[in-house]
Amino acid sequence: MEQEILIIRDLQKSFGETPVLNGVSLSVRQGEVLVIIGPSGCGKSTLLRCLNGLEPINSGEIEFDGKIITGAQANWNLVRQKIGMVFQNYELFPHLNVMENILLGPLKVQKRPKAEATEVACGWLERVGLLDRAEAYPRELSGGQKQRVAIVRALAMAPEIMLFDEVTASLDPEMVREVLDVMLSLASQGLTMLIVTHEMGFARAVADKIIFLDGGSIVESAPPDIFFANPSTERARRFLNIFEFDEDKKLGVS
Repeated sequence: MEQEILIIRDLQKSFGETPVLNGVSLSVRQGEVLVIIGPSGCGKSTLLRCLNGLEPINSGEIEFDGKIITGAQANWNLVRQKIGMVFQNYELFPHLNVMENILLGPLKVQKRPKAEATEVACGWLERVGLLDRAEAYPRELSGGQKQRVAIVRALAMAPEIMLFDEVTASLDPEMVREVLDVMLSLASQGLTMLIVTHEMGFARAVADKIIFLDGGSIVESAPPDIFFANPSTERARRFLNIFEFDEDKKLGVS
């Protein structure tokens, strides 16, 4: 069995007087895919941002690769090279073309040789079907293409873990599939991933484990076949029933 690469212990996070994460504890094994689901405002995105150092925590501990990365000893510039993150809104630099966006981190942060970094970037672009768009600017790309570039930009840093925060939420329905296909491919290659999504079919297909979060706490944790077929908590059952009802309404099913 693969070793635990990420361990979260009793993570607490508040915004002012409002608690957002209430004692979250979980572990992730190397090569494992955890999908985090739950109602809006339950703390899913905040959890990912805490793991990447974008939000300071109030208390608790995060251990990555055998080292504590929270507190005064945290070197988040180094950690972010190993824990990549892809956001909902791409965050591409509009004045840089695709290749320039991808190479910025490897060249400026990691100080890698340009020829080596370019070879890696071209390899990833080819795998996501965008090598022919290497010289294009973000304004010339579709939403799905921009998100695939954002994924490649993170992968070009050779991270050990990838965090995906609702990466399809801003996309038109026909563009969602192309991004999810890339993520399914990454999962099949054994990349360790934590994914926040509202795409339940995708969650069921890609996850090794489902984490159901509500009110800042983990309500349920289970393999996807068990969670979706027979959730153990009433709260998870209500969430899945509401979600299925909303999906039926979109499809015009009564």
